[in-house]
Amino acid sequence: MLWVREDENGVLFKVRVQPRAAKNQLAGLYEDALRVRLTAPPVDGEANEACRVFLARLLAVPRSQVDIVSGHTGRNKVIRVAGAKREKIIALAGKNGV
Repeated sequence: MLWVREDENGVLFKVRVQPRAAKNQLAGLYEDALRVRLTAPPVDGEANEACRVFLARLLAVPRSQVDIVSGHTGRNKVIRVAGAKREKIIALAGKNGV
């Protein structure tokens, strides 16, 4: 089950990033996190920025509202989307067959 928490600043959820994939896409769940495949390499923060851009596009919010709270140097990350609601993340996961 997807880990999602809502607080006064927005919603937090976990992602598991797979860099250097063939295309940017959601790929189901990895334990309690959304699995996100990204074409960007894990070098100089490129995969982190690609993750922010990809999630912002999927959630239809500005990139500035998507922040990586923890996991900057690893595959497992906690993401905060400012101003978003828990239901939006759950709906995103549901639309993509997660």
